Amino acid sequence: MKIGLFFGSFNPIHVGHLIIGNTMTETTDLDEVWYVVSPQNPFKKNQSLLHEFDRYDMVAAAIADNPAFRVSDIEFNLPKPSYTIDTLTYLSDKYPQHAFVLIIGEDNLDQFTNWKNYEQILAQYELYVYPRPDSSNNVLREHPKVKLVDAPLLEISATYIRNLVNKGKSIRYLVSKEVEELILSRKYYRNIRL
Repeated sequence: MKIGLFFGSFNPIHVGHLIIGNTMTETTDLDEVWYVVSPQNPFKKNQSLLHEFDRYDMVAAAIADNPAFRVSDIEFNLPKPSYTIDTLTYLSDKYPQHAFVLIIGEDNLDQFTNWKNYEQILAQYELYVYPRPDSSNNVLREHPKVKLVDAPLLEISATYIRNLVNKGKSIRYLVSKEVEELILSRKYYRNIRL
């Protein structure tokens, strides 16, 4: 199978993440999308980052009804901070029958040359890139391993959702009903420094 790996904090997972995943499985040659919950992104130090198991639970709840989606906790057991190249190498060794593709936003493509061993990633894996606001016309767009995927341009941010929750406001339509219920019942993002 050809599997797209969608890495993220998912703090929380929102409809934008789900739309991107669905676009990837419906409009490209990907058979599945695995949502890889990152315990610690080396570029994101965040006081409001929920525990990885809580974020994993939200992703699992959000994607439960889509057989083409999976949630992965693979990075929970790898050395921290998590680096994409290490996770890709681990998954390729563990699942040699699958071909893995990295799903990233255009904003991450702009920063891609800052990633650990980015040349090795580009040599061994394809990148499927979805549009993001304020992205530059990066030279990597022309790379043979980079595929630009036509997807809705969504400006939903997890920070915005956390702010709404912290203020006691509704997050309906920004997250799935299952995620909204988890956030409210477990009192996530209440009384936190954002």
